[in-house]
Amino acid sequence: MKISLGDFCIRSYEFSDKESLVKYANNYNISKLLREQFPFPYTVTDAETWLIHACNQEPETSFVISTDKELIGAIGIILQEDVHRFSAEIGYWVGEPFWGKGIATIAVKSFTDFSFKYFNLNRIFANVFEGNDASEKVLIKSGYRKEATLKKSVFKDETFLDQYIYSIMKEDLKQIK
Repeated sequence: MKISLGDFCIRSYEFSDKESLVKYANNYNISKLLREQFPFPYTVTDAETWLIHACNQEPETSFVISTDKELIGAIGIILQEDVHRFSAEIGYWVGEPFWGKGIATIAVKSFTDFSFKYFNLNRIFANVFEGNDASEKVLIKSGYRKEATLKKSVFKDETFLDQYIYSIMKEDLKQIK
C-alpha cells in the first residue's frame, strides 16, 4: 500500500526500514508519549521484531510515514473486536526532527480517510496521554473531537496521567470534505 502525500508518503513496512526505524524511534521524547509496548531504548532487536510482525500482518494495519529516502515515523490502526468491531484505534508517531511541519496532521487526515474506505469502520478513536498537546492539536486539525477524559487512568514513568479520548465518525469525515 502507498498513499502519496507530496514530499512524503504512507506506505507498507519493508525490512530495509530497520536502520531508520531505530534512528527515529530510539528517542525518549517519543516513547514517553506512547504505550510501554513502544520500548525505550529502541534497539536493533526491537526493530527486527517489529518488522517481522509488520511485514507479515493480515490484514495490513501498520504503515510507515516516509520521505523518498527513509522512514520518518509510523501510523496504524488496531481493529476492535466483538461489539466494537466497527471501531478502530489510530496511533502514530513522527521522528523528532520532523515535528512542527504538519506531517502528522496530513498523515492522520489521509490515513483516517483510507481506513474508513478500506476497512468496514464506523468510528476511529485515539487515546492521548496528558501532556501530549501536539497530538491533541493533530487530532483536532484532522476533524477528531474530544469525547472523554479518563482521570489518572494511565501510569507512565511513575506518574498517573489523564488519558483523553478523541474520535471521528465516518459520517463526520463526509462533512469535513
